[in-house]
Amino acid sequence: MSRFRDALAAPGLGAIAEVKRRSPSAGDLRPDADPARLAAQFANAGAVAVSILVDERFGGSLDDLKAARSATAAPLLAKGFFTEELDLLKLKLAGADAALILLRDVDDARAASLISYAGELGIETLVEAHDANELQRAVALEAEVIGVNARDLTTFEIDRKAQLELIARLRHHEAVIVAESGVHTRAQGAAAELAGADAILIGSALMRAEDPAARLRVILSRPLVKVCGLTRREDVDAAVDAGADMLGFILAEGSPRRAPEVLEVPDDRLSVAVFVGDAQEAGADLLQLYSREDGRVRGRDAVLLRGDEVVAQVVDLPWDEQDPLHFQRAAATEGRVMLAGRLGPDNVRAAVRAVRPWAVDAASRLEREPGIKDHDKVRAFVAEAR
Repeated sequence: MSRFRDALAAPGLGAIAEVKRRSPSAGDLRPDADPARLAAQFANAGAVAVSILVDERFGGSLDDLKAARSATAAPLLAKGFFTEELDLLKLKLAGADAALILLRDVDDARAASLISYAGELGIETLVEAHDANELQRAVALEAEVIGVNARDLTTFEIDRKAQLELIARLRHHEAVIVAESGVHTRAQGAAAELAGADAILIGSALMRAEDPAARLRVILSRPLVKVCGLTRREDVDAAVDAGADMLGFILAEGSPRRAPEVLEVPDDRLSVAVFVGDAQEAGADLLQLYSREDGRVRGRDAVLLRGDEVVAQVVDLPWDEQDPLHFQRAAATEGRVMLAGRLGPDNVRAAVRAVRPWAVDAASRLEREPGIKDHDKVRAFVAEAR
């Protein structure tokens, strides 16, 4: 039975919530952290598994693992620097369901021995890679759960772009993929999800939060909110301040909301370039591509693309038309759905209840005039969508 792997592989984006008192890179995070209390709270807040740092460099110990085990039935991942079979035996006896194996610290023969012994003990492993070479090693070891860490454990620097590209290489691989480090917002979690991660591991963002469990709920909450039709810097800033996760820039000919280019967005949000008919490289995180329809600015349907990969369906209304079955059509669409079509502060809550979309998208009903946003409406839309 693979409790840990199966929990991570469940539909949707899973989260491993981490308990750690300090970090070598950031210093003290939460010196008084109570692992039993936090583990129970994280499980109740939606974590599919809980990670416990048992290494003294992180202010942890095996007693923390035992305390967490006494407080929750959720799968527990023990994290530390484990290189010997005895390390794994101690973790098993303390209540771990899985143990971290850092490929940085062990060669392939040692890693294979540890994975094999863990199996004999009845615990699983999360095999962690940081670069392309380590990723190749993890695949060759036939690791069932592979963690891709954005943080270089030597320099402590985070490179999320490189991490996401490594994850994307494994998109169609049978291993369960966990994106580790650097997730502080809904959009960053979604970026890992769209690259192909089954789960994210969140540590420092939770440990720094006033209410760690509430912060976890926020990062995992859906729908994501996209404010589209942005043409001005001040409107981008207003959408970010309001809490929008995605910022959309329409680059299609003939649109009254056509932007001159994809404007810069903070690295904790996602930019989306919107095209009709043919997409072009625009420097955005994602592309939203509509079909072309004669006599109209766009067709009805669109897809959301990460590179060449379709990652969500955009269910919209026909250009300048209504459809009384719009919500039913969206609710019946399989996979990730971004709901669009004249959404605004007054109707988005009902839309979310009816469709349960992965994301909602609004443009025209958040404006003072085409291409110029009404900041009060933007704030109200984001708040109602939540």
